[in-house]
Amino acid sequence: QVHLVESGGGLVQPGGSLRLSCAASGIAFSIDAMGWYRQAPGKQRELVASIASGGSTNYADSVKGRFTISSDNVKYTVYLQMNSLKPEDTAVYYCNANAKAIATRAPMDYWGKGTLVTVSS
Repeated sequence: QVHLVESGGGLVQPGGSLRLSCAASGIAFSIDAMGWYRQAPGKQRELVASIASGGSTNYADSVKGRFTISSDNVKYTVYLQMNSLKPEDTAVYYCNANAKAIATRAPMDYWGKGTLVTVSS
């Protein structure tokens, strides 16, 4: 019911910046929160940052002060501004949405296909 498409990944040098975007589309749903997760090879998927419908944000300790999550509720788009990137930030970044069907209020959890961020010199 909800389709998420990430964009903005790529190759960047350490200390550089990228901005990831995630556009949500669908019908008859409401979004309670959206977030960014990442997964590096051989590692578990981890939460990077999230933003709730009320605007509250949460960040992993490893990215605090470097990453900023924001959203455009009109466009149903969430962004992740990534500054001071480090090689350890290299991962596939996935957009996540916690949503509810408007009619039934049934909870739903959706994922994008991911966008690769590579931080290397």
